[in-house]
Amino acid sequence: MAIRLSDELIEAIREHARQDYPYECCGVLLGNVEGETKRVSALRPMSNVHEEGHERRYLISPDAMFRLEREARATGLQILGFYHSHPDHPAQPSEYDREWAWTWYTYIIVSVQRGEPGEMTFWMLQDDRMAFVREQRLP
Repeated sequence: MAIRLSDELIEAIREHARQDYPYECCGVLLGNVEGETKRVSALRPMSNVHEEGHERRYLISPDAMFRLEREARATGLQILGFYHSHPDHPAQPSEYDREWAWTWYTYIIVSVQRGEPGEMTFWMLQDDRMAFVREQRLP
């Protein structure tokens, strides 16, 4: 599986990460699957409602996810994955990320160093849930 998203959407993720620094930003990837490629056509920036440690954790409220799932169905889109930032840490999935992730979905992580977005990586959780593998980004 590969993921396709425009440079414009990449920049929107970076800007969300810049604005929310020093806290983790988070959002949802919407689009459709075409063969073996997830094509992202829209982002939905979400509020990080994690009750402790916004600098190292993110949580999207169940109510917000429910509303987003209804929106996706109504517009013919699918939830393809999620993005979040790692303030002053590498763009590598943490153990916490692995524990809370679902298989098949794409997880985009952007490292933000001293307020400036840097490396962005793309991941999918293996079916056995033991580790993430890199997902290829297509232009």
